[in-house]
Amino acid sequence: MTSTAYSTVLTVVFLLCLATGWYLSTRVLRYLLARQIMDIPNERSSHQAPTPRGGGWAVMLTVVPVFAAAGIAFGKPLETGAVLLGTLALMGVSWMDDRRALSPLLRLVVQALAVAFGLLALPADQMVWQGWLPWGLDRAATAFLWLWFVNLYNFMDGIDGLAGSETVLVGGGVALVSLATADFGLTGTAGAALAGAAAGFLTHNWRPARMFMGDVGSIPLGHILAFLLASLAARGDWAAALILPAYYLTDATITLLRRLLRGEKIWQAHREHFYQKAAKGVGRHDRVVLTIIAYSLVLVAAALAAGAFGAWTLAPGAVTVALLLVTLTRMSKA
Repeated sequence: MTSTAYSTVLTVVFLLCLATGWYLSTRVLRYLLARQIMDIPNERSSHQAPTPRGGGWAVMLTVVPVFAAAGIAFGKPLETGAVLLGTLALMGVSWMDDRRALSPLLRLVVQALAVAFGLLALPADQMVWQGWLPWGLDRAATAFLWLWFVNLYNFMDGIDGLAGSETVLVGGGVALVSLATADFGLTGTAGAALAGAAAGFLTHNWRPARMFMGDVGSIPLGHILAFLLASLAARGDWAAALILPAYYLTDATITLLRRLLRGEKIWQAHREHFYQKAAKGVGRHDRVVLTIIAYSLVLVAAALAAGAFGAWTLAPGAVTVALLLVTLTRMSKA
């Protein structure tokens, strides 16, 4: 397949998933309203009115069939099957958690099992950490970060449009990096599908959101994106894999460490992330999300440059994230 042909494939996948994601979002919204499945505001919420929760169904029902079909088309049915098995388990448990709170331990066990299956999808002869660790530690470290990414994706889904926008940016970034490095296969196609489905969902989730993604969307999305990023790293594009989700990783990790140091229950909902404080400061979710998008586009550009400049692009990526956090901090004091 030529670069031109694959770019056409990615464009078609993105547009089809955008249209499907939009259509399914309208259907899911009707269902949630009819069943009165609502997110009720509390003292830790960033919204003021009861809002339907579970819109992630629209994204996942769009992505899962495309991911499965891409696995068959590119000769990786077993690999995609392993990832999808974990994804479906996460969807089921997360939907139950959206309806009624489940034990954090139960959720963690299911997430760990999903990650274990996902690791089977990575080529056994490729090292995610590029040989810096022996094979066993390579997979153990990957599993730890994968599990953290699944949870941080949920933690960062706290204001209108943020998780959807980040999915478009990271998924689209994975697709563009795959195209730029001539890796014409499952990873880029799945990235384009995620970006398109999330863009369709955003039409219902932008401020003021008519529905929220819910755990049924954020948890399995984090799982699939973690697989795509690990796949990038395993094939040698590790700098791009670090840069694309750098803001999400940094905001969530700093906030987690702060809460751990204060002895707080890290699994409980809160409003202490940089983006949450900024939204409270300026009083508008969309201003915060647009700011994050602007900086994240720089991260996508840095990830694309990593193919030519390698680890050197980590420096501008780190500076971009630092400037974004400074900007969000200033917005929180507006």
